[in-house]
Amino acid sequence: MIKFLDLQKINLQYQEEIETKILEVFRSGWYLMGTELSSFEKNLSNYIGSKHAIGVANGLDALRLILRAYIELGFMSPGDEIIVPSNTYIASILAISDNKLIPVLVEPDINTYNIDISKIEEKITPKTKGILIVHLQGRVVFSEELKKTAERHNLKIIEDNAQAIGAEWQGLKSGNLGDSAGFSFYPGKNLGALGDAGAITTNNDDLAKAIRTLANYGSNQKYVNIYKGLNSRLDEIQAAVLDIKLKYIDTENKIRRTIAKHFINSITNPEIILPEYPENEKEHVWHVFVIRSKKRQALQDYLSNKGIQTIIHYPIPPHQQEAYKEWNHLSFPISEKIHEEVLSLPISPVMTNEDIEKIISELNDFK
Repeated sequence: MIKFLDLQKINLQYQEEIETKILEVFRSGWYLMGTELSSFEKNLSNYIGSKHAIGVANGLDALRLILRAYIELGFMSPGDEIIVPSNTYIASILAISDNKLIPVLVEPDINTYNIDISKIEEKITPKTKGILIVHLQGRVVFSEELKKTAERHNLKIIEDNAQAIGAEWQGLKSGNLGDSAGFSFYPGKNLGALGDAGAITTNNDDLAKAIRTLANYGSNQKYVNIYKGLNSRLDEIQAAVLDIKLKYIDTENKIRRTIAKHFINSITNPEIILPEYPENEKEHVWHVFVIRSKKRQALQDYLSNKGIQTIIHYPIPPHQQEAYKEWNHLSFPISEKIHEEVLSLPISPVMTNEDIEKIISELNDFK
């Protein structure tokens, strides 16, 4: 069986370093808000190129806290609108509605699966306060046009960078393109923890201070609470593990690019629509390798029978979810097409050449 993602094998690459560090943290007796978190935050901000990095409990909290901080700082208010892609993972949208802000859905580009920047302007109203871009599947979405649109309308650009750590646009890392960015280090991500974990990056001092305070019960000093905050902290063990794995992220992303390029050059079945390989390869870190097929179910069953695990990211678009039943009558045909046809193939830095060639061979033989 070729696993969709062999997390055990990925983490065992660094077994000695990780086990040594976990034991060190365990013996230290200090498990929250300590030196491991400080070290990881410093190294993450250096890697991304941002002034601040703040460790939090998970990726959803990262986005929730960014928006909440903008509200506390008076830039946004409940009822304001945030533009967001209509085909993203639900967390991007939950973060908006959780803050009593209004998500405004914009269709993606069918070729990149990222938000279609040319369709943003028409959705902007006097209530719009931000654009939440999602670097979906590991591919950066950004442009001068997006920057100018945001500046013209005084909008914040918030990056959902859960899937694209290490990707670049014009020499800048994703997570340092907009005003702030949320990261997820869920175990299956390119940079994965051993449990839930997340972070926020920004160059804005006031925003960083507000986020740190909000994430710590709204407290900026012990037992003094200036906001009605949350408890969202990255613990010492997860920070230590992430700090080790951060050193290898560029190497692992490079392997992912090599596999993706080989897939694209070698899969020739006309039943399968392959993803684009960007002209500047650094714009994509291939968190997942997503193909499309009108015969998706038959293809997934076929691959399963051949011992190849696949996953559908994601089967139901946000506007068709019961959680957002007020949107169920809406039509987003590009999103719907994507959600009906996408299938994610195995891709990871620990795949063997034999696994890669078997996937290619079986896909080319599918009828």
